[in-house]
Amino acid sequence: VNQYHFGASTGLIMTVLVQIARASWYLFVEAAPYLIFGVLVAGLMYLFLAPETIAKHLYSGRVRSVFKAALLGIPLPLCSCGVLPAAASLRKQGANRGATAAFLIATPESGVDSIAITYALLDPLMTLIRPVAAFLTAFAAGITENFISWEANDTVSLQPDMNCRVDGCCDGQDCPPEEHNKHHTLGQKLWSGIRYGFFDLFRELSGWIFAGFIVAGAITLLLPQDLTTKYLGGGIATMLFMLAAGIPTYICATASTPVAAALILKGVSPGAALVFLLAGPATNIASLTVLTRVLGKRGVIIYLGSIAIFAVLLGLATDWLYSSLGISLQARLGVASSEILPAWLHLGTALLLAGL
Repeated sequence: VNQYHFGASTGLIMTVLVQIARASWYLFVEAAPYLIFGVLVAGLMYLFLAPETIAKHLYSGRVRSVFKAALLGIPLPLCSCGVLPAAASLRKQGANRGATAAFLIATPESGVDSIAITYALLDPLMTLIRPVAAFLTAFAAGITENFISWEANDTVSLQPDMNCRVDGCCDGQDCPPEEHNKHHTLGQKLWSGIRYGFFDLFRELSGWIFAGFIVAGAITLLLPQDLTTKYLGGGIATMLFMLAAGIPTYICATASTPVAAALILKGVSPGAALVFLLAGPATNIASLTVLTRVLGKRGVIIYLGSIAIFAVLLGLATDWLYSSLGISLQARLGVASSEILPAWLHLGTALLLAGL
């Protein structure tokens, strides 16, 4: 009898795991072409957008520098830990505190890869709302920081990485840009960007991405829909709950998207999902010590406060917008992606990414 019950329990567990794997694979196949596109563009941006070029625009002006930092951060594919050395580099090169804070928020909350996968798994409206919300949150935090501590715009004592991004042929210190540009052809630069995107960047993010799809598959299968509809269907309490869940969690913007899609499928409101998409990627407990070093204690309080306040307000606004337009995001999940690209392309790119 004991052997029978053990065998039945094992069989049930295996069945559940197989069903979770199927649900996860379905979401992954839907997102794969857009994920590949995002990784490709991200690799090319890494190569052609040098930190020293960006930093020139982020050192002066209480408002202008923050606007540029928030705008530049939107397409860059860096997570909440990966953005820290980049922000420290900008700070070292003269970026003011407000611009640095804006860059630190906008960059992990959005990115070409996460924008692409948002279109694949959610809908065009959320694809637009997500980067706009990231920009507004980052801009507000940066403006607040600059107007409170404008006189304290000292630089931090961290050395930026100025090495050649193609093959490390020079350290960027004793090699002027006009001279270094002669070292490599356009083809070499393009290949280096592709190689970075698919082998360096994707290797760094792939574990989190696959974990995000597995969690999404588990939510799709196991989370009771009536429970989420009843308690997470919208309102200020829902927003605060998603905020509390997202702030301490380490999850990149791309990996958070399938989780948000699964939550919406189970009845979570679009605004509550947006709160998770904003708070989760931009904050985590592990990065707070480095954030304190880059921004100072007061800067970190402004940083976290801006994310919390704007995430909740924008979440409520998003629910109002979907309701006013009469749009059910739950019914539109992944529809745009499926209508544009053929099934063989979805499957082929999913197999390619799984191989990578």
